[in-house]
Parts: sequence; structure tokens; C-alpha cells
Amino acid sequence: MKTTAYTLLLLLLAFTFAPDCAADDIVQIVSLDSLPPSVVKTVPVCGDTAVDPNLREISVTYSKDMKVTGHCWSWCGAADSSFPKLDGKTEFLQDNRTCVILVALEPEKTYAIWMNVDKYQSFQDPYGHSAVPYLLVFKTAAREPSKE
Repeated sequence: MKTTAYTLLLLLLAFTFAPDCAADDIVQIVSLDSLPPSVVKTVPVCGDTAVDPNLREISVTYSKDMKVTGHCWSWCGAADSSFPKLDGKTEFLQDNRTCVILVALEPEKTYAIWMNVDKYQSFQDPYGHSAVPYLLVFKTAAREPSKE
């Protein structure tokens, strides 16, 4: 009898002090609309150590549609020396998930580009949820000698 009473007391205490997390609340929190967008693809691929230095576009694709009107991106350098030279306009593609920057890369250089970091949170979905910060790091290959 003591064991049953003790068990009931423990269960009562657990329910009294447990956070309010009913199943309906969890379903509301975990949905595509309520969660922030996250990176699902980059070009070049993060960690690539042999990126063609002639690559002219860097792109990031998110897990859901993004806000695409106005200045809706936050491409940030981890350091000034690790951010590529911009070579044109930044824009979202028609899929509303992929943002592209035009660049001029140098051979044998490591690049580190943040998307949404610190106070720069302009990558957002249409509901205003800022995308999860993402660090894209890659290195360009040596330029091939010209064949003359």
C-alpha cells in the first residue's frame, strides 16, 4: 500500500511541476509554417575544397518559400578577407527559395560566408521567421595553366 501511495504522490508531483506541453501545443509548434527556414542546399557545397575559381554564382536554397521583396537577404563575411568580391546583382530565383549572388572568385582561396548571423537576419519566410544561421565554407582550386 505504501508503494502505491508513494507512486501516486510522485506522479502527482511530476504532473504539477511538469511544463505545460499538451500534444496539441507540440503540433502547433512543430509545423512548416511556425518553424524557421533552414538551408537545404548550397552551390558550391559546404566543405568543398576544389571549387572552380571561374564559378560566377553562389546560391543558397531554403526549406520553404522566402520573403523575396525588397532587400531580403543577409550574406555576411566571416571576415572581410573571406567574403568574395561581388560582381553583380543579388536576387531570388522564381522558386522563391533560392537566392543567388554573382561573384568573382580567386584561385586557392578559402571563403567563409554567413547567411543570417548576429544582427543581420534578412533571410526570412513570408511570416517574418528569420532563417537559421548557416556558415558556408569552401576553397577554390588552383587556376589551370592556360594552354597556349
